[in-house]
Amino acid sequence: MNERIQQLALQASTTTTSYYDGRGNVTETIFDKEKFAELIVQECIEIVEYKGRKIGTKHPVGFNLMDAAWDIKEHFGVEE
Repeated sequence: MNERIQQLALQASTTTTSYYDGRGNVTETIFDKEKFAELIVQECIEIVEYKGRKIGTKHPVGFNLMDAAWDIKEHFGVEE
């Protein structure tokens, strides 16, 4: 798994540790799928916005969406 995706998965997880009846620590990790999806979408938005600002200053018409798609694939390490 891509390192950035792993980092987002960690951000979307909550770990709690409880102590029960002297038997030791019980640790539970809860993975929030909705939060994970939101974090991925937010990163994609930031990549496209950055690309738009960067290229938009050179090309007032806009930028190539294929370039933005390529940047997102590269950012997340997606291989075809």
